[in-house]
Amino acid sequence: MMNWLAGYKAGQVLLSLFAGLLLWEIAGWQFNTAFFAPVLGSDVGFSNSIAHAIANTLGYRITEEHPGTLPKLISFLDLPAVIERYSDTRADGAGVFAALMESVTASDLLMALGSSLKLFLTGLSFALVAGLGLGMAMARLPWLRIALEDYILGLYATPMAALIPFILAIFGFEFWPKVLVVFLFALFPVLYNTLEGARSLKPEYLEVARSFRTREWRLWKDVIIPYTLPFAMTGLRQGVARALVGMIAAEILLNPTGLGDLLIGSERAFDMAGVLASILVVTLLGTFLMFCVRAIETRYIKWGASLR
Repeated sequence: MMNWLAGYKAGQVLLSLFAGLLLWEIAGWQFNTAFFAPVLGSDVGFSNSIAHAIANTLGYRITEEHPGTLPKLISFLDLPAVIERYSDTRADGAGVFAALMESVTASDLLMALGSSLKLFLTGLSFALVAGLGLGMAMARLPWLRIALEDYILGLYATPMAALIPFILAIFGFEFWPKVLVVFLFALFPVLYNTLEGARSLKPEYLEVARSFRTREWRLWKDVIIPYTLPFAMTGLRQGVARALVGMIAAEILLNPTGLGDLLIGSERAFDMAGVLASILVVTLLGTFLMFCVRAIETRYIKWGASLR
């Protein structure tokens, strides 16, 4: 029964994806190439043939090429060159690895993705460390929470994109100002979820631990951190999404690099297939990261549930 339900849900997801891609393909053929692009477009033979057949049936002609989003994505990856380099190498591991690294450095998309991931992971790591540490410290030290809560609330209510010109004026265009933007985008979900999780710890747990004369560091290790971690994981999931937004905002509004540069370059060339391919890469990256964090969160929610 469970296998049947899983298969039914998977079928629904696949059918929904197919319907969405079909609508995207149809809409892409209806618009000017400067405004929209189909999924496959005129770069794929059967898609081109079907589109022209439908147009002839309806009594109008397609007079321009419609570059597809997926073919553009493949051109960003430079897959033919990757296959050629791989086939030209010997079977030894060193030759294959050298060809792979050469292909990575030659691919615009992979280079952009690597640059963006470096920015994303650096900013998110700082946000995670600061959010977890400051959140638990504010929960345990009432004077610190009273001193900082209003300032943090004010920053949280401020649209982070509005601070980018200020960061630009103070720190410039280099890598670390972009890290600061990603850090600010990702910090507050982690901080607030950690803070509220630590504050919701039942006093009975602390009283029982103290009755056994538990030292402060063991109190943190055995009670506070295990209880707070599921809340922090929820904050991390929200922080990943916001960090991704901050990454793209920083790469577009500060010095264009990475996926933001790829997106802006395609937009300036009126290459809508390239724009949609760049957006698709960001969407797939965000979906993958959210899936990974969700899997980790599910595991630690089960851990935290035993404490409640």
